Amino acid sequence: MKLKLLTIIAFSLTIHANAQQHNTSKDYTPPTDPLVQKKLVQWQTEKFGLLMHWGTYSEWGVVESWSICPEDEGWCERKGPYKDNYFEYVKAYENLQKTFNPTEFNPQKWADAAKNAGMKYVVFTTKHHDGFNMFDTKYSDYKVTDPKDPFSANPKANIAKEVFSAFRNDNFMIGAYYSKPDWHSNDYWWRYFPPSSRNPSYNPKKYPEKWEAYKQFVYNQIGELTSDYGSIDILWLDGGWVRPKSTIDTSVDWQKSIPYDQDIDMPKIATMARKNQPGLLFVDRTVSGEYENYVTPEQSIPAHYLPYPWESCMTLGNSWSYVPNDTYKSANKVIHILTEVVSKNGNLLLNIGPSRKGDWDPNAYSRLKEIGKWLDINGNAIYNSVGDSTIGAQGKFVFTNKANTVFAIYRADENENKLPNEISIQNLTGKKIKSVKLLGASSKLKWKQDANSLQIAISDKLNQNLPCKEAWSFEIDY
Repeated sequence: MKLKLLTIIAFSLTIHANAQQHNTSKDYTPPTDPLVQKKLVQWQTEKFGLLMHWGTYSEWGVVESWSICPEDEGWCERKGPYKDNYFEYVKAYENLQKTFNPTEFNPQKWADAAKNAGMKYVVFTTKHHDGFNMFDTKYSDYKVTDPKDPFSANPKANIAKEVFSAFRNDNFMIGAYYSKPDWHSNDYWWRYFPPSSRNPSYNPKKYPEKWEAYKQFVYNQIGELTSDYGSIDILWLDGGWVRPKSTIDTSVDWQKSIPYDQDIDMPKIATMARKNQPGLLFVDRTVSGEYENYVTPEQSIPAHYLPYPWESCMTLGNSWSYVPNDTYKSANKVIHILTEVVSKNGNLLLNIGPSRKGDWDPNAYSRLKEIGKWLDINGNAIYNSVGDSTIGAQGKFVFTNKANTVFAIYRADENENKLPNEISIQNLTGKKIKSVKLLGASSKLKWKQDANSLQIAISDKLNQNLPCKEAWSFEIDY
C-alpha cells in the first residue's frame, strides 16, 4: 500500500526547474588571501563544471526539497494523496529515507563521462534545504548512512565521499554544495512553532539560544566536510536568505521578504574551514562581500561581459533534480551557452540530477559525449581564455582571448551545416594579424585585414570537410 501511494505521488507532483532564482550580486569584493586568489585564478581557467542535485526526492522524481516548504509558490506546490495535509506530506517525504537505495550508484562512471565531456570541476550536493545528508555526518541521523536507510549497508554508502574521491582521482577541482538552511533541524524549523516559510519558524532574536545551537550545527557540519573528505576546493553555499540582515538587498523581491536576521557567523566558519582547507573558495551565494568569491547567476547569462569572477549554473534538463522523461537540452544548445558564458568572462556549471537508482538518464550521457567531441577540437578557444570586453558579439560570433590571440566562435543554428562563403569580423583594430586558421581544419584560409575588419573566404572544399558541428572557432593570431 505504501509503495502504491508513493507511486501515485511520484506521477502527480509538478516539477519546477526554476524553484529559486538567484540574482547576480550588486557588488564584488576581491579576496585578499593569496592562497584564495591563486585558487580563484585556477578555477577561472577551468571554464566548465558539473553540478549534481541528488537526494531522497529522486525517489518520487519531484522538485528538490521545495515541496515541503509551506509557501504559496509554484515550486512549493504539493499534489497527490497528501496535498491537503502538510504534516502528513512531510512525514511521507521524510520516510523516503527508508526506501532510498540507489544500488546503481557508480561515481567513477560519472567522473569518466564528465572528464570526456571536457568538464574540469564538480560541485556535489552534500545536503539540500530538506536537511537530508548525503554524507556521514555525526550531527544528524537524517542521512544516507543511518541504519534506517537501506543503502547504509552498501560499501559506498558515504555518497559524498565516494563522489569526491572518484572525481579527485580524475583531477577535478572538488566543490561541496551545502545548504545553509536545514528544514529538518529542530533548531531551524523548531517543532514548537509550525513553519510558515523557508525561514526559521521562530524569531532568532527572541530565542537566541535556539539560534546559537543552529549556528553551531552549521559550523560543525562544515567542519566535517572540510576535514574528513579529502582536498576540497570550493564550498558552494546555497539558501541565500540565511544571511545577516544588513546584507539584504531590498530591491530584490525574495530578499525583501526575509523577516529575520539570520547571521551564522561566516567569519568564524571561514576561518575554521580555511584552516582545514587553505585557499578554499567560498561561494556564499547572493551575499555580497568577502565570502562570495565568485557570483552565481542561476538559469541565466548576464547581458554583458562582467569584469569579476562569475558562474552560470544551469540545468541540462528542465529540472535540477531527476525527473522521469525530462527534456534535455541539445548539445548545440549547451555549446552555445558555454561559448556565450566564456565570452562574457564566466564559467558554466551544468547540472545533472541522478535517478533514484543512482544513475543518469541515457540522454545525459549522450549529450556529454557530443559536447566532449566539440571541446576536443575547440578547447583551445575555451580553456585558459579570458572573455572579450572590447570586440563585442557580432551576429553569430562570440569572442574569447589569449595573450596575442583572439578566438572568433561562429555558433551555428541547429540544422546549419556550413559556414557562409564570406565572413567579415569587425573591431579588430590596433594590431597586425599574422595568421588565421580554423581549429580542427588542415586547409589554409584566404583572408585579408582592412583598417577595422577581417575578411575570411570559406571554400566549398572546407565547407564539405568541417571538423565539427554546433560551432566553429577561428584562431586569429597577432
